[in-house]
Amino acid sequence: MDAEQKRQKFRRGLDLFNQREFFTCHELLEEIWLEETEEEKPFYQGIIQVAAAFHHYLNGNLTGTLSLLRQGVEKLCRFPPDSHGLDLAGFLAALNPWLDLLAAGLPTDHLPLPTIRTES
Repeated sequence: MDAEQKRQKFRRGLDLFNQREFFTCHELLEEIWLEETEEEKPFYQGIIQVAAAFHHYLNGNLTGTLSLLRQGVEKLCRFPPDSHGLDLAGFLAALNPWLDLLAAGLPTDHLPLPTIRTES
């Protein structure tokens, strides 16, 4: 895919994530991930894993949620806080309470589902 197609798919993937369409987000971003360089793959895989984590969460699979969330956060932490024009630092900060509560086996139903914001 060319750079414009990639940009459009990425933006659409972010929109899908923010609309809580986590599975569809995962599928769309995977198309980018498959064509990315080895250096960039972990960034896309991190977002894909976080999207898959929340797909599991909405389906009641808390074990899968925690596992994928940990993996995704670990990958995304490798990148600068404004990587790819995102507020990655804010996104990661929003994920931390999820990690803490899920790891402790505590309820998460009071936490807002995270969103991915762009740097402006």
